[in-house]
Amino acid sequence: MMSASGSAKPIDEREPRAYSRPMAHPLMFDADDPILQRVREIALALPGAAEKVSHGRPAFFTTKVFAYYGGSVNVDGVYEQHDQSLVVHPDEDEALSLAEEDRCYRPAYLGPSGWIGIDLDDDTDWSEVGELIEASYRMTAGRRHVAELDSR
Repeated sequence: MMSASGSAKPIDEREPRAYSRPMAHPLMFDADDPILQRVREIALALPGAAEKVSHGRPAFFTTKVFAYYGGSVNVDGVYEQHDQSLVVHPDEDEALSLAEEDRCYRPAYLGPSGWIGIDLDDDTDWSEVGELIEASYRMTAGRRHVAELDSR
């Protein structure tokens, strides 16, 4: 960058650019949400699974993310939030079947890659949630983790 006198400024004296600092996403979940607690119990019981916050939402991963808690859908340019939902990457047939249900949606950004969102509530079938989380885990976890799961 050139100064007013025409000489170059050292890098550490340059004005920061608006895009040079990452903007943190606001947290978009309640850590005490009992539905989130149920999802955590299932996801974190899988071999090598951990939790992080990604784009303001809980994400469960080994080396790759296998589930998110919460998602959104772009409806005419406005993001409709699905705060109490599970976003997973099931196999293609399961995703197509789930997409037909009213409780399910194609999440923004991830939907085109085969991910599906499922709204959760007090009437949720938690054994189905466990199966969906495990199927997504198997799609993303390494062979060693899957073998450990199979040996249980």
